[in-house]
Parts: sequence; C-alpha cells; structure tokens
Amino acid sequence: MRLAEPMSLRFAFSPCPNDTFAFHAWVHGLVPGPELETTLLDIEELNVLAEGGGADVVKVSVAAYGRLRETHFLLRTGGAAGYGTGPIVVGREGQALGGRIAIPGERTTAALLLGLLGSFDTVAMRFDRIEAAVAAGEVDCGVLIHEGRFTFEQKGLALLCDLGAEWESRFGLPVPLGGVAVRRDLQADAAREIESVIGESVRYARAHPDASREYVAAHAQEMDAVVQRRHIELYVNDYTLALDEHAVAALLRHGEDQHAFAKSAAPIFP
Repeated sequence: MRLAEPMSLRFAFSPCPNDTFAFHAWVHGLVPGPELETTLLDIEELNVLAEGGGADVVKVSVAAYGRLRETHFLLRTGGAAGYGTGPIVVGREGQALGGRIAIPGERTTAALLLGLLGSFDTVAMRFDRIEAAVAAGEVDCGVLIHEGRFTFEQKGLALLCDLGAEWESRFGLPVPLGGVAVRRDLQADAAREIESVIGESVRYARAHPDASREYVAAHAQEMDAVVQRRHIELYVNDYTLALDEHAVAALLRHGEDQHAFAKSAAPIFP
C-alpha cells in the first residue's frame, strides 16, 4: 500500500534542535510528502503517546521501541545515533555515582543504558528539569540527554560517567538513541515512503542549514544559539540518514535480556 493522496499524517516529535532541524523541511512543505498534523512533546511523552497509538509517525527512544515492535516499524531515517552521543551521568562536585538518580523517563534509552552500571533508585522527570534538580540537591545524580551534554559544567555539575562510552566499549557499536516509528497498519510500502520523505527532509536541512534557524530557536529549551548549533552538529549526522541496524538490534536484544520489554520476532524495519 502506498500513501493515498491527499493524506494527512499525525507526526509527533520532540522540540529538540536535532528534530526541528531534521524535520523542518517536511513540516513546512519544502520537500514533497504527505501533509502533516504535528505535535511536539518531551521524549518520554512521545514514548507514551506511541504506546497509546496517538500518532501515525512518532519519534521515540530506541529502548521504547522494544515495547512497540509488534505494532510499529522503525524507520532507518530521522533517528539519533552515533559515537560520542550517549547520555551522561552528572552530580555535584564530590558526589559519587549512586543514591537517587534522576532519569528522563522509564522508557528512554538513557534509562536502559544506566542499567549497564547496576541497579539504582531512580526518579523519572522531564529531561529539562534534571540539571536543576541535581544542582539543588533534590536528587544525588542525574542522567542528562540532549543539550545537557553541553551545559552541565556551566551549572556547576561534574561528569561521573559517560553511558555512551560504556555502551561503545562493551558492544563496539554506536549508541542508537532514538528513531522514528510508524504504525504497522499503514503497511511496509507506506512506511518506506515516509522513510524516503524524512531522508529528503534531512538532506534539505543539511544543504540549507539556515532555513530552519527560526523554527529551531522557537522550540529549543536552551536558547543559546551556540548550544543549538552544537546540538545539531552532534546529533544530525550520517546515522540520521541511515540508522546502524546492527546497533539497533543489539540494543533491543540487550533490553530483552534485561527484561525491560518482552521478546519479539517482528521485523524491525519496513
């Protein structure tokens, strides 16, 4: 089945600079594709939305996709992955890794990767609250994603562990952080068409980096333009055009082994 024309798709993604940069061209009709009804949410809110079937196309944590595998495809384009991109654990100066650790959601890849270090008392909260919660002593440590990689030192926090480096050293693969999930009932042909449109949107964004500047700035949590640019440069890379399928499969196997979600034989990609 191919996408019927005209057709409007419900597309949900995060307000983070890598997503608004990558998807700007499709959202604004600068590349050909179905019309969109867009919703921008925090990553854990997106994970929950996807579980409830609240979007046709949705950016999710790769770890959360383990819960969606029977109902969704994961696309090869539009994802966030790479070496040196993983979540980090921070604390106040002199704090050892342990105690109460804030995570950006139970379903996130960050939460699954924290399990590489052991079992901890975790506190789920929005990713953009974690730095302040650690600094204020509400929690002992925090797992940072997105802009947090670039701002924690300015907040007086110290790096305790790079979870991405931990993954890379154990598995020898890039960290597959997030990907775009599409409902299986749209069928594989339609999913591949969406995959192609997203690829064109990413290529447009990289060829015209200034086109999305206002859109990115309007939605970013961190308003510093330099941080926004560093965020995009790190997370929008060649893996955004072609997720490492071996890395995705390895993370999902790891999640199954850790009983984070049930095992599934359903094909991952359309």
